Amino acid sequence: MNKASDRAHPFQRASFYVNQHPPPIVSDHPDLPEPLDASFFDRPADNVAQDLIGCVLRRFLDNTWVGVQIVETEAYGLDDTASHAFRGRTPSREPMWMDPGTIYMYHSRAGPSLNISCGTGPEAVLIKAGIPISDRRSSDLSFDVLHRRNPGPDGLSRRTNIRLCAGQTLLCRALELAVADWTARPFNHNSFYIESRKERPRIICALRLGITPDRDDGRLARYIDHDLADAATSNPMRRRGARMGHDYRDVGLTPT
Repeated sequence: MNKASDRAHPFQRASFYVNQHPPPIVSDHPDLPEPLDASFFDRPADNVAQDLIGCVLRRFLDNTWVGVQIVETEAYGLDDTASHAFRGRTPSREPMWMDPGTIYMYHSRAGPSLNISCGTGPEAVLIKAGIPISDRRSSDLSFDVLHRRNPGPDGLSRRTNIRLCAGQTLLCRALELAVADWTARPFNHNSFYIESRKERPRIICALRLGITPDRDDGRLARYIDHDLADAATSNPMRRRGARMGHDYRDVGLTPT
């Protein structure tokens, strides 16, 4: 059980001051989870997508570590008509065929998207949304770093953190992840990596988003943290007329 002082506070308001005392780049504190290694991703995309829920993206920006807890993913597996790989192998899609755990980024209409190669390839998981956290590695000061990179449409701060990374482009913008800098590369423990989760979240699955009808086979391959669903791109449980078992399904607690 985590101590109360170790728990993340995902809905905490952002502060607005500059970090004068950044944490070390690599911490050896025994209570902090370890970065995920390549073996974590050497499994089918559906398994990886579920097990990434609750993990934390760590990014070193402005001389401080920021943390974003993953709340939403999408799996793109083998023989999947919605997968980029289904369209054929190209230089830009090559990371999907690379070693498990390779970063695959591309430009959507709204901006960059973060994916990770899985299994024997070509499979990938899209990191769809997350929520900023504070803990022993990422202090409250790190919220400012994320807000400065992803202001609201009016150029002002989004004020609360719940919608700051609620979408694949918003997530990449807040973490300053550019396609040219990261695609086809492994994670780097000194600047960007994914940390294992502390707790087992309750997960729901739903239809993936933004897929044209001719490519969507109806699989429920979008995974969301049930308790943080309002921080996802959209909450399927709040959609008008949504039905449990039809539009979304309760997966339950993920395995340890």
